[in-house]
Amino acid sequence: MKQAPIALIATALLSTLACTNINSPNGPSVTELRPGERGFVAGLGIESQDLVTISEKMARGILGAEPIANAKGKPVVVLESIDNDTRFPIDNDIFLTRIRVALTGNANGKIQFVAREHIEKLEAERDRKLAGQVTGGEKIKGNQFKGADFILTGTFKAISSRGNAGASDYILYTFQLINPDNSDILWEGFHEIKKQGKDDVTYR
Repeated sequence: MKQAPIALIATALLSTLACTNINSPNGPSVTELRPGERGFVAGLGIESQDLVTISEKMARGILGAEPIANAKGKPVVVLESIDNDTRFPIDNDIFLTRIRVALTGNANGKIQFVAREHIEKLEAERDRKLAGQVTGGEKIKGNQFKGADFILTGTFKAISSRGNAGASDYILYTFQLINPDNSDILWEGFHEIKKQGKDDVTYR
């Protein structure tokens, strides 16, 4: 009996991994997809495949940007919330979080992020240490919270139209790396997507 070619076996395995049916005895079956794969429940708005594509593209752009590529030492980057001017609700932080994770995994220590979103918790812990309520206060010398060398933020803009034939949405995703000392935009990247069809999906 002839053995199946390796290429056919690999294709079959990839197909299995890409789309897996999870059957539940108490309900309908669920299809598990890769995050970057477009599912059968899809609409005109911002979806997981857009998140994966855009965040990976922006991470590559930031790593190649002159201020990062030629930086001396390890610049500190602070994330600031995205302005979403589209009609679609979205967790504004999810894009920046995905970009940060991609950069952390591929920057080889060239960039340092700080947890500014947790500043209140960090201040409370610092104050406990300084008050002697917990150990470690003797190691703190003044305010050691780091300031930003760069701020990473972005804006989402859209053009939307409706008619008897359906709907159309164009979304422009832009991201900027800003110098907080003088407000200069040191790098900017963008991605644009246009979708049209019947808009019958609710986004949450």
